[in-house]
Amino acid sequence: MKLITSEVPEQFIHVDYILFDIDDTITHEGLLEQESFDTLWELRRAGLHAIPVTGRPAGWCDCIARQWPVSGVIGENGAFIMYMHNGKLERLYNPLAPALEDLQEKLAHLKTKILKKFPEARIAKDQPFRLFDIAFDFAEEEPILDLQFAENIARACEAEGATAKISSIHVNAWFGTYTKRSMAEYVLPELFKVRREDFGQRVMFLGDSPNDEPMFSFFPLSCGVANLMKFKEYIQHYPAYITEAPSGRGFREACRYVLASQNKQAE
Repeated sequence: MKLITSEVPEQFIHVDYILFDIDDTITHEGLLEQESFDTLWELRRAGLHAIPVTGRPAGWCDCIARQWPVSGVIGENGAFIMYMHNGKLERLYNPLAPALEDLQEKLAHLKTKILKKFPEARIAKDQPFRLFDIAFDFAEEEPILDLQFAENIARACEAEGATAKISSIHVNAWFGTYTKRSMAEYVLPELFKVRREDFGQRVMFLGDSPNDEPMFSFFPLSCGVANLMKFKEYIQHYPAYITEAPSGRGFREACRYVLASQNKQAE
């Protein structure tokens, strides 16, 4: 892993898809940073596709797809993508995601078991807007609980047959084998006609936490914002690059190099 600033802009000359996590990748202390939103507009004006890949719920993704300058948003850790087409919101599910009608009882059972085992645990406030998973809040709101507590919840969810991933604020648990990576692999060719053999040159991914590892390990042009390093004890697959700045400023730092390469190509 090396500083992205050590690379010349030519490294990113073919990138036209920027995939990125939301919480603590483009936000800071829960707020969307101005640098991030300005950068999204710069990417759109340059003809690049920005696609959030987040653990946030379907309800949030509906709003993001409609109101942000993005080409779509992959939500609930890879369960679906929402995007606008001819003025209408469209939704495409991950083929690996279970049928919605089979989920609610299993999720309710998991919730009961975890809350009984961990009295300090709490359900994230965005849970009513979710379709496929449960989010346990450990660091979005006070009191802030430590990463070991999050790890304990994740392992308990796995013991119940669920998949569990730790973000910078939540432990997300779901049933099924899908991930952020599997949805990206599916949707880039299916929806955007990006050939798999071109992923290595055309796609950059930016993230900040352990639940981004599947993307870090898959995309050669993966990049962590600087605050990723607070999770270094919990990460096995690091991104290829790291920014000097954290959160939204780090996102802008990385995208600046991509945009510089586009400008250089146009000269």
